[in-house]
Amino acid sequence: MEGQNKSITFDGREIRLTTGLYAPQANGSVMIECGDTSLLVTATKTIKKEAADFLPLICDYEEKLYAAGRIPGGFMRREGRPPERATLIARLIDRPMRPLFPSWMRDEIQIVASCLSLDERVPADVLAVTGASIATLLAEIPFFGPMAAVRVGLIGDDFILNPSYREIENGDLDLVVAGSPDGIVMIEAGSNQLSEQDTIEAIDFGYEAATELIKAQEDLLKELGIKQDKPSEPAEDKTLSTYLEKNCSKPIDLILKKFDQTKEERDLELEKIKLDVQTKIESLKEDNQLKILTSENDKLIHSDFKKLTKKLMRSQIINDGKRVDGRALDEVRKISAAAGILPKRVHGSALFQRGLTQVLSTTTLGTPSDAQEMDDLNPSTEKTYLHHYNFPSFSVGETRPMRTPGRREIGHGALAERAILPVLPGKEKFPYVLRVVSEVLSSNGSTSMGSVCGSTLSLLDAGVPLKAPVSGTAMGLIKEGKDIRILTDIQGIEDFLGDMDFKVAGTEKGITALQMDMKITGLPVPVISDAIKKARPARLHILEKMQEAIDQPKDSLSPHAPRLLSFRIDPELIGTVIGPGGRTIKGITERTNTKIDIEDGGIVTIASHDGAAAEDAQKIIEGLTRKVHEGEIFSGVVTRIIPIGAFVEILPGKEGMVHISQLSEARVERVEDVVRQGDEVTVRVREIDSRGRINLTLRGVGQNGGMSYPEPTPTPVAPLN
Repeated sequence: MEGQNKSITFDGREIRLTTGLYAPQANGSVMIECGDTSLLVTATKTIKKEAADFLPLICDYEEKLYAAGRIPGGFMRREGRPPERATLIARLIDRPMRPLFPSWMRDEIQIVASCLSLDERVPADVLAVTGASIATLLAEIPFFGPMAAVRVGLIGDDFILNPSYREIENGDLDLVVAGSPDGIVMIEAGSNQLSEQDTIEAIDFGYEAATELIKAQEDLLKELGIKQDKPSEPAEDKTLSTYLEKNCSKPIDLILKKFDQTKEERDLELEKIKLDVQTKIESLKEDNQLKILTSENDKLIHSDFKKLTKKLMRSQIINDGKRVDGRALDEVRKISAAAGILPKRVHGSALFQRGLTQVLSTTTLGTPSDAQEMDDLNPSTEKTYLHHYNFPSFSVGETRPMRTPGRREIGHGALAERAILPVLPGKEKFPYVLRVVSEVLSSNGSTSMGSVCGSTLSLLDAGVPLKAPVSGTAMGLIKEGKDIRILTDIQGIEDFLGDMDFKVAGTEKGITALQMDMKITGLPVPVISDAIKKARPARLHILEKMQEAIDQPKDSLSPHAPRLLSFRIDPELIGTVIGPGGRTIKGITERTNTKIDIEDGGIVTIASHDGAAAEDAQKIIEGLTRKVHEGEIFSGVVTRIIPIGAFVEILPGKEGMVHISQLSEARVERVEDVVRQGDEVTVRVREIDSRGRINLTLRGVGQNGGMSYPEPTPTPVAPLN
């Protein structure tokens, strides 16, 4: 077996490509490697058996745990449904690839990226995106590439390319930029309230780096003798489109200029025009007055009618500066918001509406054991903040079976989750696991950003002390030749018939999340920069409306939410709290009716619906872990009597022994002659032996014993509400 090898030096690292060796029956395949991360990416095209009015593209990312030297959990011990991160990487591949295929392409295309080995220093996702472009070019599928993706991180004041998982976690930016020769085609980012200007500079930095990988792909094609011809649109019969333009342009234009219409009214009128012209065409065909292709006539009419509507809507925006609802290009739809709309059985709730887009968000407070365990290749093993997004059919007035969340739902939920993460309080301040669910009740554009706004309101209603509230908006774009118009707060039809969907979320201070998808082959950085800057006033306007509903976290938690105390102990004393076989911690939980979690770093979290019980458990643990020093005096209770002495509990859960010889200055025959079980006594720590055992004495301890018991240093805890 022989293949062709090529090496690309990129940012001081070697990217190794192997072609012509693996997956020989795929139309195109490449093994792309960097460090110990290896991915096999394939591209396959088959002729579509049934005509369609869309590109049937499937992008899959396969993740196998053997890539990290692990065996899957669960009863079956094999991979099942793709984990959430694998689905998000599949979307990351799809989003920059889709606009680079010709709009007329109807053949089935499948791109599969399989992670065969993972190096924690080299995340696989951006390699998979670039590998998808290479495999497609090798397959000689019509494609407006090459395309490449890079990740940009921010450590201190410096941008870095393709950071490791640890650098991403410790940095203030996680930005993925995908570009083609025509410009940027996709952006995905999460950041720690980064300013607009810094974000723009990071995007520019990323695209400049991506152009190096684009050039390397062009060089690879030359070396392999593959000539890339830019696809040209095949000739098509214009009879139907010409007829529609002649007979439907005026009535469609009139509808698009009825600015007081609702979405439903506009859709019904457009549908009526389409049905009327369809009926007229059928009658003309029967009389042989019009020759139009008949095999797929219904689909052709639908497709050409959509193209005509798109052309007229875009012309209205370019020439008149007016949108279908009469708004100016930079105008936000009417906003309403309310918090606490559900009973407090739900720990936090909010309703956010912008135009016809309406989202109900709820917050649930959970204990540390509710964290989600992640069984995938990412080094991070658990999630303590979860955002789930649901998009039922009734939200767009349709009927369809209710199924498990699809890729879109997972992607939108992840975007809203990423937008909120930078403003969540730390574990020690607020140790709850948080789950937010956003139910889309009505959709007319930008439901993901509506989920961000609803999440903020819901979290505040639940009493979560956010560092700052977050709002979001979706920016659109219409490009006709050199004419470009940027739209603020796009609605459904503008997303559907426009060229860009650019979601921007952030606080008053800066940006927390970005996601940009294109329907054209790329945009230059200055246009992207303009969209980001125009999003800021819209975000702040939305934020102001949100703060009218709730501007601070509620002072008290829902009475049905668990109460948590969080404090830190010396990690070396974790074993003392757990005890042999877990007996000590089990005894504390049974005695106080609480739930206790201890992290490796020594953070202890106590959960209970009874605040007093949680405090009791905390006192016991602090007593167990408090260091006792010789000479300290304690007031304790005799817990046990043995022939040679008495055991005294000097701190909750911590005992010492008074030897019979230390019970009194005089000789003592029987321990019971001086103390009995349950007696309160004042004792002094005589010594702590080499095994850590505490030896106490009553001798010389009285009101004038010369020492007073020092109070333990208070430990910061999360307030009980």
